[in-house]
Amino acid sequence: MVASLRSWVANEGGKHFVLILWLGANTWLFMKTFLLYFTGQQYHYLYKMLGLGMCISRASASVLNLNCSLVLLPMCRSLLTFVRGTHAVSSRETRRLLDKSKTFHVACGVSICIFSVVHVSAHLVNVVNFSVSYSDDFPALNLARYKGEDPKLIILTTIPGVTGLFLVLILFLMFTSSSYCVRLFNYEIFWYTHNLFIVFYIILMVHMVGGALKYQTNIEAHPPGCLTANQSSTSQRREDEERRCGEEAHFQPHYPQTWLWVSGPLCLYCAERFYRYIRSSDPVTIVTVIRHPCDVVELRMLKKNFKARPGQYVVLNCPGVSSFENHPFTLTTCPTEKKETFGIHLRVVGDWTERFTQMLLPQPRMDLEILPMVQQRRYPKLYIDGPFGSPSEEVFNYDVSVCVAGGIGVTPFACVLHALLDGWTGFRLQRLYFVWVCRELQSFYWFSELLCALHHKLWQENRPDYFNLKLYVSQKDNLQSMSEEKYRPLTSRLLVGRPRWKLLFDEIGKTNKHWISLSLSLSLVSVSESGFSAVDQRESPRRSTNCATRPDPLEQPLNSTRSPSADRTAAPHRRRAAALPFYRVRNPSEECI
Repeated sequence: MVASLRSWVANEGGKHFVLILWLGANTWLFMKTFLLYFTGQQYHYLYKMLGLGMCISRASASVLNLNCSLVLLPMCRSLLTFVRGTHAVSSRETRRLLDKSKTFHVACGVSICIFSVVHVSAHLVNVVNFSVSYSDDFPALNLARYKGEDPKLIILTTIPGVTGLFLVLILFLMFTSSSYCVRLFNYEIFWYTHNLFIVFYIILMVHMVGGALKYQTNIEAHPPGCLTANQSSTSQRREDEERRCGEEAHFQPHYPQTWLWVSGPLCLYCAERFYRYIRSSDPVTIVTVIRHPCDVVELRMLKKNFKARPGQYVVLNCPGVSSFENHPFTLTTCPTEKKETFGIHLRVVGDWTERFTQMLLPQPRMDLEILPMVQQRRYPKLYIDGPFGSPSEEVFNYDVSVCVAGGIGVTPFACVLHALLDGWTGFRLQRLYFVWVCRELQSFYWFSELLCALHHKLWQENRPDYFNLKLYVSQKDNLQSMSEEKYRPLTSRLLVGRPRWKLLFDEIGKTNKHWISLSLSLSLVSVSESGFSAVDQRESPRRSTNCATRPDPLEQPLNSTRSPSADRTAAPHRRRAAALPFYRVRNPSEECI
């Protein structure tokens, strides 16, 4: 029990702590603003006219200001990558929180939608009260031009009303297009509507210019509730003189404050986007295109001054396919001192990848595997943005790491294996377990030569236990074998069926018991065809489960981009139970804004 609690605190404590802080900040801000308008003397007459609708509308507006400023921060990818890579600034716990950036973005977006409904509902009540409770004593306080004015006319003839309608319309489009079914049916709808956030923020900063709600400025000379010249009583003349107003009440609208909340994060986001635009403005040079089995294409590229770490990903843009679509792909090969090329593997599973592959290989031939540059043909113009950080970088930060991949989800670990093969040094990793599950036997050919080369290298260095490989093929029909002699290290580790996770992880735990007793760490990072999950295990292995998930257009494997209208009837990809306490990391590479 103590070990499980300690493991939960290590893996999930930071996330829940930030969640509590965020909920506490929203609650405190709502209550503080509500009480200010409910008990504030400067809002006495406005409260008498509008009632609780005024308090609720202003309190919800404060929460909206907070979340509209926070929702942009998780989308500053370059900043998050910098923080993740700066170990002097970023601890392991901080990097875990960075893996939750997209989740926090979604949470802020949902809260914006919820409090927008509250804000709009309260203001609809306020508009009716402005019309019904028209004040003849304080004309400056009125938003309506006369008593009984049509509330719809008030909305359509005031700046807060008109801008509010546009804000509701944009937010409705952004929210509905963010749903899973819309993204699966047509990705462009989500992409274009989500980029309306620029118009949303511009209108938001103009929304308060009209000054619909006003506060009293001369409370000392005109205390709330004092008697005016035509309000007196003959029986209590002395008290009337003490309570008589020194002057008429003066009102003025609030100075717009929304820009104070959103200007900082908005400028930071715009600067980050401008930096990314400059960095990705030069097209890359496509060196080689390789067709692999099972509709997988390998793309090797070259770009000046491009540097990346194993586990990172890049965002591709091909104007020949779509000028506005950007798709993330994990790097399977990083540039080194000896070679400057880098590569990705993509699986043809949708419209975008299909059109992109047709431009790379216009007339594919089954007997042709490599198209070298010497052939006289032109590749499409291609731009990349990145690299960006991902949870796969954590493999090197533990003494023992367990990597579990499903199908094309192996690509983040391919770059890790390349780093080990190239002799990268300076990391903490002492032992690596690699489990790869594929539906078809031909899928193992994607990285078969890499696995064999790493196996031979470690055997020559007398480190056979450093890399532990297990391969599983789940489809038993028409099963063949890897009969080539050079693939013998793989055939001896190839099993039919799905892994028995409980036994597998128990065996790993017993084998590495001496590492754990020395207060070392064990990590599990798994990538299936539907996203990431990761583990930080500091105690003895225990069992936990992870439910099956269906691939999401924004939660795709970094190498299997689901493009617009792609695979609308695709079957769910099942992810098996993990036998270690884990913290779940969704794929951080989704392009939300």
